[in-house]
Amino acid sequence: MESEMLQSPLLGLGEEDESDLTDWNLPLAFMKKRHCEKIEGSKSLAQSWRMKDRMKTVSVALVLCLNVGVDPPDVVKTTPCARLECWIDPLSMGPQKALETIGANLQKQYENWQPRARYKQSLDPTVDEVKKLCTSLRRNAKGERVLFFFYNGHGVPRPTVNGEIWVFNKNYTQYIPLSIYDLQTWMGSPSIFVYDCSNAGLIVKSFKQFALQREQELEVAAINPNHPLAQMPLPPSMKNCIQLAACEANELLPMIPDLPADLFTSCLTTPIKIALRWFCMQKSVRLVPGVTLDLIEKIPGRLNDRRTPLGELNWIFTAITDTIAWNVLPRDLFQKLFRQDLLVASLFRNFLLAERIMRSYNCTPVSSPRLPPTYMHAMWQAWDLAVDICLSQLPTIIEEGTAFRHSPFFAEQLTAFQVWLTMGVENRNPPEQLPIVLQVLLSQVHRLRALDLLGRFLDLGPWAVSLALSVGIFPYVLKLLQSSARELRPLLVFIWAKILAVDSELVVALSHLVVQYESNFCTVALQFMEEEKNYPLPSPAATEGGSLTPVRDGPCTPRLRSVSSYGNIRAVTTARNLNKSLQNLSLNEESGSSVAFSPGNLSTSSSASSTLGSPENEEYILSFETIDKMRRVSSYSSLNSLIGVSFNSVYTQIWRVLLHLAADPYPDVSDLAMKVLNSIAYKATVNARPQRILDTSSLTQSAPASPTNKGMHIHQVGGSPPTTSTSSSSLTNDVTKQPVSRDITSVRPANVGNMGVQYTPHSHQFPRTRKMFDKGPEQTTDDADDTVGHKSFISATVQTGFCDWSAKYFAQPVMKIPEEHDLESQIRKEREWRFLRNARVRKQAQKIIQKGISRLDDQIFLNRNPGVPSVVKFHPFTPCIAVADKDSICFWDWEKGEKLDYFHNGNPRYTRITAMEYLNGQDCSLLLTATDDGAIRVWKNFADLEKNPEMVTAWQGLSDMLPTTRGAGMVVDWEQETGLLMTSGDVRIIRIWDTDREMKVQDIPTGADSCVTSLSCDSHRSLIVAGLGDGSIRVFDRRMALSECRVMTYREHTAWVVKAYLQKHPEGNIMSVSVNGDVRFFDPRMPESMKVLQIVKGLTALDIHPQANLFACGSMNQFTAIYNGNGELINNIKYYDGFMGQRVGAISCLAFHPHWPHLAVGSNDYYISVYSVEKRIR
Repeated sequence: MESEMLQSPLLGLGEEDESDLTDWNLPLAFMKKRHCEKIEGSKSLAQSWRMKDRMKTVSVALVLCLNVGVDPPDVVKTTPCARLECWIDPLSMGPQKALETIGANLQKQYENWQPRARYKQSLDPTVDEVKKLCTSLRRNAKGERVLFFFYNGHGVPRPTVNGEIWVFNKNYTQYIPLSIYDLQTWMGSPSIFVYDCSNAGLIVKSFKQFALQREQELEVAAINPNHPLAQMPLPPSMKNCIQLAACEANELLPMIPDLPADLFTSCLTTPIKIALRWFCMQKSVRLVPGVTLDLIEKIPGRLNDRRTPLGELNWIFTAITDTIAWNVLPRDLFQKLFRQDLLVASLFRNFLLAERIMRSYNCTPVSSPRLPPTYMHAMWQAWDLAVDICLSQLPTIIEEGTAFRHSPFFAEQLTAFQVWLTMGVENRNPPEQLPIVLQVLLSQVHRLRALDLLGRFLDLGPWAVSLALSVGIFPYVLKLLQSSARELRPLLVFIWAKILAVDSELVVALSHLVVQYESNFCTVALQFMEEEKNYPLPSPAATEGGSLTPVRDGPCTPRLRSVSSYGNIRAVTTARNLNKSLQNLSLNEESGSSVAFSPGNLSTSSSASSTLGSPENEEYILSFETIDKMRRVSSYSSLNSLIGVSFNSVYTQIWRVLLHLAADPYPDVSDLAMKVLNSIAYKATVNARPQRILDTSSLTQSAPASPTNKGMHIHQVGGSPPTTSTSSSSLTNDVTKQPVSRDITSVRPANVGNMGVQYTPHSHQFPRTRKMFDKGPEQTTDDADDTVGHKSFISATVQTGFCDWSAKYFAQPVMKIPEEHDLESQIRKEREWRFLRNARVRKQAQKIIQKGISRLDDQIFLNRNPGVPSVVKFHPFTPCIAVADKDSICFWDWEKGEKLDYFHNGNPRYTRITAMEYLNGQDCSLLLTATDDGAIRVWKNFADLEKNPEMVTAWQGLSDMLPTTRGAGMVVDWEQETGLLMTSGDVRIIRIWDTDREMKVQDIPTGADSCVTSLSCDSHRSLIVAGLGDGSIRVFDRRMALSECRVMTYREHTAWVVKAYLQKHPEGNIMSVSVNGDVRFFDPRMPESMKVLQIVKGLTALDIHPQANLFACGSMNQFTAIYNGNGELINNIKYYDGFMGQRVGAISCLAFHPHWPHLAVGSNDYYISVYSVEKRIR
């Protein structure tokens, strides 16, 4: 219906209506995220960044076939020609010495990238030497470690198309072929192969062909058991091997004299040196005068020192190559090549440079797996600029000793990243600067800015967190947790919250960090994270299970949490404090209590527990582990006799809390409590042989009069403690919840009968005096079905989804302007429409009232309700009226005469709805219902044809409702301005609830022995007026102390007060009416009534119009009378229009519209009717 109204045009609205801001300033009740959303976590994204099989290169074989001084026969070299091998001229010394020197230099170059690997050189080897080397390395490394095979074939012929490379014989008189197939056999998998020779692409092709041949042979062997390979162990697949080759199958290596002969090797092992040398050989170097190849050799600094020119260039090179790879490669390939192995990552970064340099000389490096082309990527221009800036300073640095000016590269890249964050749209490609941002985290100069930008990026959503994890954020932010810089902590907490909300498994990684470093910051962070997730911790010290941790979650809203035992959490308390905290709940025999739950929040509602959540008191969060201590009582009968031992024991308090929760009106809360109770029942009877009996007739509301073997049934409605019994007792009958049903027809929802489960343990076998942890008598099980049956009572880990739902907050953007505050959002526009509609209703209704009302008997709506109306309530601004019968609610459109909705309220069959209120009537309306058992339920999506009604929250508004023959049930009054709900009824108090904090704020004693029949309050004067069943009118000032808050008592009525109304303006008076028909007006400042009127007697219902000077009363004598404020009768309503003048039934309820001069009347004949002023006036 609301959606239909949103489409209707706005007519007749002036500027004065549009400027009405009262609705904007009113607070909204039960409209926070936890009320509007389903309490469940977000769907976890598959995280591919975490490598399942992290690799490590442990052994490196360096095979050099140079044969210094002798050129291979199939290569014609130019004159002059490239000669340098590992930056050494082999002709500058003897052949053997040159070979050894080159080998040693090559090993040093590789050690710069992986210093912990074992290196073995094989210089001008034979086939047997290569075989011995490879097999020994694989034998020592076993199958799970990576081997590295480097081959330099500059002194031997080119590879053959048959898949062979060349080595020597022992006398170096012949070139001997070495099959790649044999090399695969010796090296095994996983392995890395690097080939630096002409036509190297042939080796890659042959390698793949031989790998495919091996797999085909294995398939044949699997089918044929007589095959020679069938008896051998299954060799690893060669598909996981990585290969890097210097050129394609038909290409020769470049021979330019200014370049080294092993240009490919130089790019892989000394990238900065060869990159600078190549840069100086380009035409662009003319822009930097004075820079020569000799000057490049003198660049100061070390590669691993980022403060020096050489170190900064290496840092920039790493950031640029990482960025190119991350932007070009598929995510899984990037993870495999750039994050899985340190040496592999370095080789492939440098391979990108080799592709750029060697392609300029018509040579195309090859890799397996093959990479897309990267030599033309735009980031290479940023690299050229960084090199240009560095080289331009060289002459002055070397000759004059001037200070080195650091490159603006990282600052500029951060600015580009910031522009992407600020100016981009939501659906866009990832920022290419993300890997650079992570590199900047290593710099103290830019770290704070980088963390800020990274946090803003992660705030975009789970997809952004997944991208950051895939690029490698984890080790960076993990290392920063150890930083002592206080300015980083807020940013790190935010970043970690974002990461853990998407990938909570990282809690385990944090736990190891806490154990290792004992950092207070990490300890506190882990404590709060572990409260939300039950992950195994490597605890350095065992603490007693079931401890309590005081954690302040918010104003007076303690939450049930599971706190794992951990030595560094110093806030643990003892069992004595646990007992004390539970006693604060005031769950004792003298003062009854109830527990109020919204989805995820808990507030105690007993009269003596209002200080539990006050700022000066500790809040204790109860650990579920404590409940397991109840196993100390070894038989189920002992649970029943706990009170006899110590009524205030921790076990008794927990037990009673669970019993109250099991009777909670919110289904999710009661279901969870029932699971726990059933679990405890099973554990308590684990030594018995219980019999599962399903018998609804055995479930009674009262305990047995004497001890019996059948036991006592504890019901969901029960809040009383277990009574002492010499035998065992049974637990629990799970009252089946009736689902919310929509029934547009007049068929009433059927009541579902109770179903229960009874245990019959044999505790009489146990001696009454025994040690606490005795197992009891042995028992044999001869029926396996029994065991299966009882497993249904063992509840799994109790999970509410609240913690996962809370974590979902951090997975969503929090820096973004909320949609409701965005002036152009759909939500905002809808609110503006509703507030304009409200202003129109107020204005038009006021015009009609100002004309004067002479009669109110024009019937504008009549229909038969599915049940006998007991409460009726107009919506203040839409043409909707809610009609409640005993246990269901029906919604009618009184303009169109249509039924909109009908659903069950969810209250037990022996209770009835006695009050209703619209919450947030000016905006997104909710319906509050109150029943005579003290339960309050709040509903949304009612009267909505597209959605089903949903219960927003429910709690026990009043406890210990007194049974009477004619009770008032529960009466309420709602203050939208303050968000306060006044409740009373068949009790001796007026209880005030704060719906914003979701807690009880005050219990005001009425000081009378009769029930409260009517409530009315005025927020501006803080006054509450209560009409009572003994005829008295009592006025309370809630600002005063409990002993002084009753400021006035009027005893002029002699019978039941039907209505007591306090006018809502500063000089407003009190109007009250009793069943005897005497109407009295009181000034709250005066001790006696100012005016007395007498109307008809035998009243059953009465209401007073808040705007017009009218009041209406319904009588058992089947008529409704409408009076003005002077007591003058305006008209009577005795007959319905139509139906041949059918007489109305006995009036059961009536209510005025808050603005329009409309009166709704419900009668015992099921009919609901609405009357208004004459049509000519409307």
